[in-house]
Amino acid sequence: MRIGLIVGPWFTVPPERYGGTERVVDALARALSDAGHDVLLAAASDSSCPVPQVKGLGPSRPGELGETLSELNHVIKAYRGMGGVDVIHDHTLAGPLYAHRPPDIPVVTTIHNQLTAQSVELYRAMAQDTAIVSISHNQRSIVPGLRIAAVIHHGLDLSTVSPGTGDGGYACFVGRMCADKGLMEAVDIARQADVPLKIAAKMHAKDEVRFYKEVVQPALGPNEEYLGELSDPEKYQLMGGAIALINPIQWPEPFGLVMIESLATGTPVVATPMGAAPEIVRHGKTGFLGGPEELAGFVKAAANLDRVGCRRAVEEYFSAGRMAADHLDLYSRVIQQFSSKGVPGGAYVQENQRQGR
Repeated sequence: MRIGLIVGPWFTVPPERYGGTERVVDALARALSDAGHDVLLAAASDSSCPVPQVKGLGPSRPGELGETLSELNHVIKAYRGMGGVDVIHDHTLAGPLYAHRPPDIPVVTTIHNQLTAQSVELYRAMAQDTAIVSISHNQRSIVPGLRIAAVIHHGLDLSTVSPGTGDGGYACFVGRMCADKGLMEAVDIARQADVPLKIAAKMHAKDEVRFYKEVVQPALGPNEEYLGELSDPEKYQLMGGAIALINPIQWPEPFGLVMIESLATGTPVVATPMGAAPEIVRHGKTGFLGGPEELAGFVKAAANLDRVGCRRAVEEYFSAGRMAADHLDLYSRVIQQFSSKGVPGGAYVQENQRQGR
């Protein structure tokens, strides 16, 4: 199969540091290629993902993150370079709505972010001629009337993650510097558990810097250490040495890649049961789920969980190979329906019912 993948212009694939969508697309591209398929990637020109890339695209520009003109110019060039593929999987927001995309190639898109009232209207429009993938059953359930072709959980390239021993004597928090990720709740939970907390967080945007300076920095004590934003090897080393990843998210996160990264290092996850967390964490097996007032009691208990079992859960449910296989199943259905009936993407409604954990 010849598969075109399109991702936004702002970060490289894989990202140098923070970048969930780009990390997922990198793992998907590699796994599809390893499975014997031809993959063509439209991404920032300084990307290092080892598959053929569309020529003529500019380098990554994180300073333009979210800018409409930046994405539109990138999307136009990306579709121009997609000749000869059997299916296009577009991970941008603007691309599936591009009026001049190739009419003879079916398009798949993935909802990577939280569904809002405004974005739902965009995805309803896309569904007329695009097959839509949801990244969790929780995300899918938010808008029952939105036509979804498949629910496919993210996967991780396990060859890049080595298991740790969890003997560092600390808990860790990994995420973005914002209130929604539950950083201040993590600080409180670690203090109640009497466990040191090491914090790795992305802090680029103005609101992230402001949150750190006004809320986080004044509250940090001698048992909390802010490490900044880490590279993947540094992040996995941090996770691997931790008793637990404390992830008390405060919003319905559609997936939560950081949780499967932690489990891949063997480190259990202690989290609030919001968003997709119950689809990832098996309570009492690979971590614990509960309200913020309950999680402190779970932190030290996490040290007694089976770290081998945590890693095995990712191998079984959240590997890049499994993610690629699920996508190939969808691509095959989309191509078959498109070629035999000319069915618009909105008709691709058979859902993948795979449950995680």
